Amino acid sequence: MKGIYRFILVLSVFCASPAFADLDITVTGGVAGAQPIAIVPFSSNDGLQTDVASVIDADLSRSGMFRTLPRGDMLEKPDDPSRVDFRNWRSVNMNNVVVGKLNHAPGSDRVSSRFFLLDVITGQQLIAYDMPPVAPDQLRYVAHQIADLIFERLTGIPGVFNTKIAYVTSAGLGPTRSYQLIIADADGYNPRTIASSRETLMSPSWSPDRKKLAYVGYERGRSGIYIHDIASGQVKKILAEKGINGSPAWSPDGTKLAITLSFETNPDIYILDLQSGQRKRLTDHYGIDTEASFSPDGQSIVFTSDRGGQPQIYKMSVAGGEPQRITFQGRQNLDASFSPDGKSLTLVNLDEGRYRIALLDLANGNLRILSEGGLDESPSFAPNGAVIIYATQVRGGGAELATVTTDGRVRQRLHQPGEVREPSWSPLAK
Repeated sequence: MKGIYRFILVLSVFCASPAFADLDITVTGGVAGAQPIAIVPFSSNDGLQTDVASVIDADLSRSGMFRTLPRGDMLEKPDDPSRVDFRNWRSVNMNNVVVGKLNHAPGSDRVSSRFFLLDVITGQQLIAYDMPPVAPDQLRYVAHQIADLIFERLTGIPGVFNTKIAYVTSAGLGPTRSYQLIIADADGYNPRTIASSRETLMSPSWSPDRKKLAYVGYERGRSGIYIHDIASGQVKKILAEKGINGSPAWSPDGTKLAITLSFETNPDIYILDLQSGQRKRLTDHYGIDTEASFSPDGQSIVFTSDRGGQPQIYKMSVAGGEPQRITFQGRQNLDASFSPDGKSLTLVNLDEGRYRIALLDLANGNLRILSEGGLDESPSFAPNGAVIIYATQVRGGGAELATVTTDGRVRQRLHQPGEVREPSWSPLAK
């Protein structure tokens, strides 16, 4: 809940432990009939540190849609289709096998990689691909790209292994407390702090080209909207009006932000043009309007409002007009955002005293609860629309990140010491 309601909950439960390690991911549940696949260790002419096949194996296993074969159970370890004996893989009930090789050319600082995805049943070659040469320290990203290609070929769903997540952590107690805005690979590796403050950091939001992050920061108790350029590290404060400056959300074309401001009267939704600096007030109501999110076509927004007495989700055109309430199940519904195809919303549903992550079908109005709740918050779609990441309270206090597939069958917990909140999943790389 990245607006007013989210702010209240953050301040009431944010604890104080350091949190800089890689996220430790565990999977619960899985798809019945997960596809069996073997990822054979890639051969290499050099002692490269990154085990590309192991990264691919971990990516596919964590999806819950694949069951990978342990290396100790492999009867052979070829690196080329010509060396594959399909009888060996049929005997261990594999549907597919992946083989490949790495080549570090003498005197070169680049590593080339080639991989093949093979159908064990038919003996056919499904993918044969030469990846562009990269520096050795970039091989982990190559592995994620290979996993994405395999995942999409076998499921028909784009992979998201080569994406990133942003999240907020806290450390320290009282006057020594600090907050960090961190970006990491989607599997939790390579965390990097891009902003640190003694005051609260909130609401990270990726630009559509994933080159920038908008977020809310505080300076001497006053909130502001900031934009961080990932490549250069440059930070720009774009707005700091009196009162609330909150919940930035990018338009699909990256030229505007939907934000919450209260400097005129009550908290309302505004559209800010990033090039001209002009802003347009979209809502004008005595209630609290916050947590706006653009539709994929950029023609409408959804937002949280308590204009009916309790926080619910409303939808309206960015051209203006009367907002329409679209949530009716549960005591409250908050912090909604569109799926990439625009057909559903993920949101936080409060019912029976529990805040849980839910999925709302916009065509029929059906609301499906996806998480177990207690205090689940800040849901964000993966760019393929198949997975939602969110923050969840853990026993004994604190919070960690979790994911759930939109069918509710596969769940992950992303463990890390301390407090981890406000997740935001990046778009696909362009």
